[in-house]
Amino acid sequence: MSEVLAEVAAPEMARSIPHAWAGQMIRPLADKGVGTPASFVAKEFVLERVRGDEVLRISALGLYRAFINGKRVGSDELTPGWTSYDVRLSYQTYKVSDLLVPGVNRIEIWLADGWLRSQMMWGQAPIFNTWGSEIAAIAELRAGAAADAPVLLATDDSWESGELPIRKSGIYFGEIFDARFKPHPTDGTAVIDFDTARLIPHETMPVKELEPLEVVKQWTDPEGRTVYDFGQNAGGYVAFDVTGAPGAKVIVEHGEILDKDGVFYNGNLRTAEARLEYILAGSGTEQYRPHFTFQGFRYARVTIEGEAKLSHIRLIPISSVTEVKAGFTSGNALVNRLVLNTLWSQRANFIEVPTDCPQRDERLGWTGDAQVFAGTACYLADAHDFFKKWVRDVMADQREDGAVPHVVPDPTRLNPKDYPGFFGSTGWGDAIAIVPWQLYLHYGDAAFLRETLPAMVKWVDFVWSISDGPIVSPPRNWGGRGFSFGDWLQPSGPSAKPLPTIGDDAAATIYLYITSTLVARIARIVGNAEVADRMEAMASKVKAAFASEFVTPSGRLCYDDQTSYALAFLHDLIPADKQEAAKAYFKATIARSDGRIGTGFIGTPALLPALVKIGEPRLAADVFLQEEVPGWLYQVKMGATTIWERWDAIQPDGTIYNPQMNSYNHYAYGAVCQWLLEGVAGFRPDPEAPAFTTIIFEPTIVPELSPVKAYHDSPAGMIRAEWTLDGGKVRYEIEIPARSSGVLRLDQAYRNVTVDGKPGSTGEQTLTEGKHLITFDYSAPPRAQRDGTNINARTP
Repeated sequence: MSEVLAEVAAPEMARSIPHAWAGQMIRPLADKGVGTPASFVAKEFVLERVRGDEVLRISALGLYRAFINGKRVGSDELTPGWTSYDVRLSYQTYKVSDLLVPGVNRIEIWLADGWLRSQMMWGQAPIFNTWGSEIAAIAELRAGAAADAPVLLATDDSWESGELPIRKSGIYFGEIFDARFKPHPTDGTAVIDFDTARLIPHETMPVKELEPLEVVKQWTDPEGRTVYDFGQNAGGYVAFDVTGAPGAKVIVEHGEILDKDGVFYNGNLRTAEARLEYILAGSGTEQYRPHFTFQGFRYARVTIEGEAKLSHIRLIPISSVTEVKAGFTSGNALVNRLVLNTLWSQRANFIEVPTDCPQRDERLGWTGDAQVFAGTACYLADAHDFFKKWVRDVMADQREDGAVPHVVPDPTRLNPKDYPGFFGSTGWGDAIAIVPWQLYLHYGDAAFLRETLPAMVKWVDFVWSISDGPIVSPPRNWGGRGFSFGDWLQPSGPSAKPLPTIGDDAAATIYLYITSTLVARIARIVGNAEVADRMEAMASKVKAAFASEFVTPSGRLCYDDQTSYALAFLHDLIPADKQEAAKAYFKATIARSDGRIGTGFIGTPALLPALVKIGEPRLAADVFLQEEVPGWLYQVKMGATTIWERWDAIQPDGTIYNPQMNSYNHYAYGAVCQWLLEGVAGFRPDPEAPAFTTIIFEPTIVPELSPVKAYHDSPAGMIRAEWTLDGGKVRYEIEIPARSSGVLRLDQAYRNVTVDGKPGSTGEQTLTEGKHLITFDYSAPPRAQRDGTNINARTP
């Protein structure tokens, strides 16, 4: 099989010096438009000899798959990937010498609708032909990897075209494949107007197949259809072997869950048909897996029409992140499964773009989801290039006034009719600063901070401009300039007396402070003092205005909800003289929700770290470990194998909640894994020495989780931390990679500290590379505090 070849130039250089293409972008005249059969372009060519260093550069409008002499080029899926196609289009480079022969050769490039022109956005107002109405390909074969190597073949209007057995294909739709259809040339090709300066080397790991998942259970429903359970919700597709008569059909439908009666269910997919239809050729054992689509599912329901029999079916997960870079295990099986669920949600939603979900008529790169999860993502996988590529699309889609779209790549930018103003939400657009900052913390990428700083500044200025001042008052109406999602999907509590939720103005103002402060810090790092000074002055005004507008004289925040307190405490927005009172009010919000979560997308990642910060690690642990809805462990108890979009996606009696917006594979709430690694296991990067050059070790002891083991294969090397609690004595063992150092910080409540057998302290201590053993005494808080006796008061 041909080998993918990285471009010789660094991505930054490649972006500034476009490759001089010999090939032209050509469209197949056999193509009849969106929703019609896929097409190919092909060419025969002659080589006097095969040198051994031949390279194919290739891209497409739509999705492509290339073959030379009938053998597939590479093993990447969904190429050329998904970007803001009108500005940036990726190309791939492959070594193909092993596919070539002296004499006559044939290259064939299959093309399908893909993200370019199949349905985008939900069914009430679908967008077709989002970035163009014509599928097309560009390719060139050169005698060597150098940009000026001799050209052996290039796309032009001498190529031929024809239809493919793929009779219909779409990201949301699925695929219809008629194996009886034999591709043959019927038409020519035409060169289309295309600026090759849009072409960039593929910037991240390509989408790859992961290990197949076999069937763990199967049954036949009353209609005679077979339902297969693969035991794991994932993003990918099925592959199957089948024998039968010509014209027989295998129809596959996909679902994430069973309903309360154990019946296959896919109502939450909305208008996404998410189906496969394979029509047999009738030639022995036939093997099939789709070519240009993917689905999110755990269950496959198979209907057979005519004479056919499946002999093997499996689920093939796909992802842009293929290596696991971190792990966390504890003495609590539900917590261990929660971490695994988060990993599977990341895999399923890191397919070219950090999407919200892989299954319904959406699958979009929501900026809010990405920013809250970016830290966790960088632990669980090498997400460096993946996020860099995506943030460059964010910048490409950013509006002139600085507003950042809700989703990137943004299908509404060129098609705003049904989605006016689909940009500018605080907490979402802040991804333009927060994601690059996480890349700096984890990978030390200061160059990317420098590249993205102007876009960050434009965003902060936009948010300030919403209300022309430090207090941001977003409009309530969708599409209004600066509309905010607030704390999306925050649970409201009992219907008889809903719990308070953060107001859009408080949420937007807090995020203006978070990001202006962060951009000031970033500007200092990259040496832009002018921007740093201006952002610091802006942040100072926002902080003062927040205290005046949202903090009452008694220390209570005006919306008096968990998210307000969590974000305000975590980001030091509460005046010093109000903090003790505000802590009591914060704890009271937990008590009013019966010790359960009261936060949504932006509040949830802040909740547990904020409780620890105010000196309530026991309360943080209780909130995390409670197993009722809303709660992290509730969904695990209900059989989840990925993270849900909604806390109450399935009711305790098995009832499915609100199928019109109910995904069972949404990674956002999995951001709690960052707290498990950084808070409980206790290791994190030092912003002053990023990329784990210096590692801060600061564990939070949660007795119910003992023993805890965690690791992270960081850019600096393997980091390990584990602790056990035995009779009030903690053994904390850590490993620092070579050429890194550690800083140990222990809570003042820990006593009788030893470090490598010598007396230690709860102050800051420097540790060298290698393994270290820390011991200390731990006493759980009195039970009264844990039961809420001290946190029920409405006033401090």
